[in-house]
Amino acid sequence: MSPKRIIIGDKEVSIPVLGIFPMIGIGLVLWLLSGTYVVGPDEVGVVQTFGKHSRIAQSGLNYHLPFPIETVQTPKVTEVKRVEIGFRSMSNNQYRTIEKESLMLTGDENIVDAELIVQYKIKDPVAYTFNFVKPELTVREAAEATLRTIIGKHNIDEALTSGKFQIQEESKILLQSILDKYETGIFVVAVQLQDVSPPKQVIAAFKDVASAKEDKNRMINQAEGYRNNVIPKARGEAQAMIREAEGFKEARIKRAEGDVAKFNAMLVEYKKGKDVTRKRMYLETMEEILPNIEKYIVPDGDGGNLLNLLNLNAKGGVK
Repeated sequence: MSPKRIIIGDKEVSIPVLGIFPMIGIGLVLWLLSGTYVVGPDEVGVVQTFGKHSRIAQSGLNYHLPFPIETVQTPKVTEVKRVEIGFRSMSNNQYRTIEKESLMLTGDENIVDAELIVQYKIKDPVAYTFNFVKPELTVREAAEATLRTIIGKHNIDEALTSGKFQIQEESKILLQSILDKYETGIFVVAVQLQDVSPPKQVIAAFKDVASAKEDKNRMINQAEGYRNNVIPKARGEAQAMIREAEGFKEARIKRAEGDVAKFNAMLVEYKKGKDVTRKRMYLETMEEILPNIEKYIVPDGDGGNLLNLLNLNAKGGVK
């Protein structure tokens, strides 16, 4: 085919004209080259042949047959994504509350304002690509339904105070089971309760109730502390008195038994020799009595002087 001549300014330029087959060849080469693609280090390539999954491509330079024979999607499998339930983050560390998501009913029929963050990533890129269209919306709605279910199993005191960690763990387990049931290919990394509080309209009344409960618990603890201090002390004193009484009882019994044994022994001796035993008992009695009194000797005759006998048994010598 002869070249085509065109005039540019005052010059005539000849441009070769390609035939139909060279044009088709060039177009075919460009079409084949369009199948070259790059998979990033945090991605995998999900290749579809006529709309059906055919293979997984790893990171690096890859090739697939050009459109419409094959297409490829490259989801980020290592990126941790997040969705927010009950609020939306804004610029400058600000956020706005979404009341239609955050207001929930507790197990004891109270209303709380709950905000939740779900972090997730892709564990099955094929299921993630083919089984649902809007991943973020699906995760948000599943997380909202999960949180409503779990909050509905707990009373308001647990939701506001001690039960937050348990609610988080139960929500994570239930949300993962829902996503697995629908084969979404998503792994729930973490579920975090940002805030659980009474609605703004009644928050002042809830604070008054919480303060009253704290006062009640404080007074109960004080009373229990006093009881725990007084009761053991009283029990100890009672046990001491009981032991003292038992000791006194045992001593009196032993003394009485000793007196009885002594009397019985004396009775036996008395029966053997009444006069001798009577005289011995008299002398023993005098022996116990006389050392404690002053003793005098009265000489015979008139005008004698009384002689005071020395009390040699007195402590400290002569008395």
